[in-house]
Amino acid sequence: MVTREIVPIPNAHKVLAPLSHAVRVGDLLFVSGVPGYFGDRQLAQGDFEAQCRQALDNLDIILKAAGTSFDRIVKSNVIITRQGDFAKMNELYRARFTPGNFPARTTVVCELAVPGMMIEIECVVAL
Repeated sequence: MVTREIVPIPNAHKVLAPLSHAVRVGDLLFVSGVPGYFGDRQLAQGDFEAQCRQALDNLDIILKAAGTSFDRIVKSNVIITRQGDFAKMNELYRARFTPGNFPARTTVVCELAVPGMMIEIECVVAL
């Protein structure tokens, strides 16, 4: 039987919802949606770019705590609230990967659960 393990992420942003930042099942890591929060659940101030950078930084914290990196992501889902932010998200997202080593990805434009949140990123990682 494959084991399921909650991965402790001591430096990650705080969550109030009933979820774990990351769950390891066999050789896969499932990362919950990561917003542009600072550790105290305050959204990055400013524009979309500030929140996107913070979300990517938060994802990096989670990946490193699990002993992995962006280049091991096999599938990601990116949710943004405005179509006009798609190009900026692509620019910032692309910079986190080794060129040509991009995961499969879905990007959705819709309203997010927290007022003011402009981006959320979730992923599956091959360990």
